Amino acid sequence: MATSVLPSALGGAARHAGKFLTFFLAGEEYGLEILKVQEIIGILPITRVPRAPRHIRGVVNLRGKVIPIVDLRVVFNMAEDAAEETCIIVVQVRGLQLGIVVDRVSEVSMVAADEIDEPPSFGAAVRTDFLLGIGKCQGRVRLLLDIERALSSEELVELQSVTA
Repeated sequence: MATSVLPSALGGAARHAGKFLTFFLAGEEYGLEILKVQEIIGILPITRVPRAPRHIRGVVNLRGKVIPIVDLRVVFNMAEDAAEETCIIVVQVRGLQLGIVVDRVSEVSMVAADEIDEPPSFGAAVRTDFLLGIGKCQGRVRLLLDIERALSSEELVELQSVTA
Protein backbone atom coordinates (compact mmCIF):
# COMPACT_ATOMS: atom_id res chain seq x y z
CA MET A 1 0.00 0.00 0.00
CA ALA A 2 1.41 3.39 -1.02
CA THR A 3 1.49 6.17 1.49
CA SER A 4 1.35 9.82 0.62
CA VAL A 5 2.88 12.62 2.58
CA LEU A 6 0.77 15.67 3.18
CA PRO A 7 2.52 18.92 2.17
CA SER A 8 2.02 20.28 5.70
CA ALA A 9 3.98 17.32 7.09
CA LEU A 10 6.96 18.03 4.87
CA GLY A 11 9.86 19.93 6.31
CA GLY A 12 11.87 22.79 4.89
CA ALA A 13 11.71 23.77 1.27
CA ALA A 14 9.79 20.66 0.19
CA ARG A 15 6.60 22.04 1.74
CA HIS A 16 6.51 24.58 -1.10
CA ALA A 17 5.84 21.96 -3.76
CA GLY A 18 3.25 23.03 -6.31
CA LYS A 19 2.84 25.08 -9.46
CA PHE A 20 5.31 27.83 -10.26
CA LEU A 21 5.40 30.42 -13.01
CA THR A 22 8.97 30.29 -14.27
CA PHE A 23 10.81 33.22 -15.81
CA PHE A 24 14.32 34.32 -16.73
CA LEU A 25 16.52 37.11 -15.42
CA ALA A 26 20.07 37.48 -16.76
CA GLY A 27 20.02 33.94 -18.11
CA GLU A 28 18.98 32.34 -14.80
CA GLU A 29 15.61 30.68 -14.28
CA TYR A 30 13.39 31.65 -11.37
CA GLY A 31 9.98 30.51 -10.18
CA LEU A 32 7.09 32.31 -8.47
CA GLU A 33 4.28 30.45 -6.72
CA ILE A 34 1.44 30.58 -9.23
CA LEU A 35 -1.06 31.68 -6.58
CA LYS A 36 0.90 34.94 -6.12
CA VAL A 37 0.65 35.77 -9.84
CA GLN A 38 -2.32 37.79 -11.06
CA GLU A 39 -1.38 38.19 -14.71
CA ILE A 40 1.41 38.60 -17.24
CA ILE A 41 1.45 41.67 -19.44
CA GLY A 42 3.72 43.02 -22.12
CA ILE A 43 5.84 46.05 -21.38
CA LEU A 44 3.67 49.15 -21.10
CA PRO A 45 4.87 52.74 -21.08
CA ILE A 46 6.37 53.22 -17.62
CA THR A 47 6.12 56.67 -16.06
CA ARG A 48 9.19 57.40 -13.98
CA VAL A 49 8.62 58.85 -10.53
CA PRO A 50 11.14 61.53 -9.53
CA ARG A 51 13.34 60.67 -6.55
CA ALA A 52 12.13 57.07 -6.49
CA PRO A 53 14.76 54.47 -5.58
CA ARG A 54 16.57 52.84 -8.52
CA HIS A 55 14.74 49.50 -8.18
CA ILE A 56 11.39 51.25 -8.76
CA ARG A 57 11.15 51.77 -12.49
CA GLY A 58 8.01 53.86 -12.10
CA VAL A 59 4.28 53.28 -12.46
CA VAL A 60 1.93 52.03 -15.17
CA ASN A 61 -1.76 52.48 -15.78
CA LEU A 62 -3.21 48.97 -15.76
CA ARG A 63 -6.84 49.23 -16.82
CA GLY A 64 -7.38 52.40 -14.80
CA LYS A 65 -5.32 51.36 -11.77
CA VAL A 66 -1.86 52.81 -11.19
CA ILE A 67 0.58 50.13 -10.06
CA PRO A 68 4.29 50.42 -9.20
CA ILE A 69 6.82 48.55 -11.32
CA VAL A 70 9.89 46.95 -9.74
CA ASP A 71 13.00 45.92 -11.65
CA LEU A 72 14.16 42.62 -10.13
CA ARG A 73 17.51 42.96 -11.89
CA VAL A 74 18.22 46.04 -9.74
CA VAL A 75 16.85 44.40 -6.57
CA PHE A 76 19.21 41.45 -7.17
CA ASN A 77 22.20 43.66 -8.11
CA MET A 78 22.32 42.42 -11.71
CA ALA A 79 23.35 44.45 -14.73
CA GLU A 80 20.42 46.29 -16.25
CA ASP A 81 19.48 45.06 -19.71
CA ALA A 82 16.41 45.22 -21.92
CA ALA A 83 15.67 41.78 -23.36
CA GLU A 84 13.55 41.43 -26.48
CA GLU A 85 10.87 39.47 -24.63
CA THR A 86 10.81 41.66 -21.51
CA CYS A 87 7.44 41.59 -19.78
CA ILE A 88 5.76 42.41 -16.49
CA ILE A 89 4.42 39.85 -14.03
CA VAL A 90 1.68 41.41 -11.89
CA VAL A 91 1.72 40.03 -8.35
CA GLN A 92 0.05 40.70 -5.02
CA VAL A 93 2.49 41.29 -2.15
CA ARG A 94 1.13 41.98 1.34
CA GLY A 95 -1.99 43.61 -0.06
CA LEU A 96 -0.09 45.67 -2.64
CA GLN A 97 -0.53 45.01 -6.36
CA LEU A 98 2.73 45.56 -8.23
CA GLY A 99 4.50 44.56 -11.38
CA ILE A 100 7.92 42.98 -11.63
CA VAL A 101 9.96 43.33 -14.79
CA VAL A 102 11.50 40.08 -16.05
CA ASP A 103 13.46 39.19 -19.18
CA ARG A 104 10.95 36.59 -20.31
CA VAL A 105 8.34 34.21 -18.94
CA SER A 106 9.01 30.52 -19.51
CA GLU A 107 6.15 28.28 -18.37
CA VAL A 108 3.92 27.13 -15.55
CA SER A 109 5.63 24.11 -14.07
CA MET A 110 4.71 21.61 -11.38
CA VAL A 111 7.57 21.19 -8.91
CA ALA A 112 7.30 18.11 -6.68
CA ALA A 113 8.50 18.04 -3.07
CA ASP A 114 11.38 15.70 -3.90
CA GLU A 115 12.60 18.19 -6.54
CA ILE A 116 13.11 21.02 -4.03
CA ASP A 117 16.25 21.49 -1.93
CA GLU A 118 16.91 24.02 0.80
CA PRO A 119 18.86 27.07 -0.38
CA PRO A 120 22.56 26.63 0.39
CA SER A 121 24.15 28.72 3.12
CA PHE A 122 26.70 31.24 1.91
CA GLY A 123 27.33 32.72 5.34
CA ALA A 124 25.99 35.89 6.88
CA ALA A 125 27.13 38.09 3.99
CA VAL A 126 24.69 36.60 1.45
CA ARG A 127 20.94 36.71 2.02
CA THR A 128 18.98 33.67 0.84
CA ASP A 129 15.85 34.16 2.97
CA PHE A 130 13.93 35.26 -0.15
CA LEU A 131 14.36 31.78 -1.67
CA LEU A 132 11.71 29.17 -0.94
CA GLY A 133 14.11 26.58 -2.25
CA ILE A 134 16.09 25.37 -5.23
CA GLY A 135 14.00 23.46 -7.75
CA LYS A 136 15.69 20.71 -9.73
CA CYS A 137 13.42 19.56 -12.53
CA GLN A 138 13.89 18.46 -16.11
CA GLY A 139 17.65 18.74 -15.71
CA ARG A 140 17.47 22.45 -14.84
CA VAL A 141 17.97 24.42 -11.65
CA ARG A 142 15.33 27.02 -10.75
CA LEU A 143 15.53 29.51 -7.92
CA LEU A 144 12.10 29.47 -6.29
CA LEU A 145 11.35 32.97 -4.98
CA ASP A 146 9.36 34.07 -1.98
CA ILE A 147 8.29 37.34 -3.61
CA GLU A 148 7.13 38.71 -0.25
CA ARG A 149 10.69 38.40 1.08
CA ALA A 150 12.47 39.36 -2.13
CA LEU A 151 11.39 42.92 -1.38
CA SER A 152 12.25 44.22 2.06
CA SER A 153 9.67 45.95 4.26
CA GLU A 154 11.36 49.27 3.50
CA GLU A 155 11.11 48.63 -0.24
CA LEU A 156 7.40 47.82 0.10
CA VAL A 157 6.81 51.07 2.01
CA GLU A 158 8.61 52.92 -0.81
CA LEU A 159 6.35 51.20 -3.36
CA GLN A 160 3.22 52.20 -1.46
CA SER A 161 4.38 55.83 -1.30
CA VAL A 162 4.92 55.89 -5.08
CA THR A 163 1.24 55.17 -5.76
CA ALA A 164 -0.23 57.09 -2.80
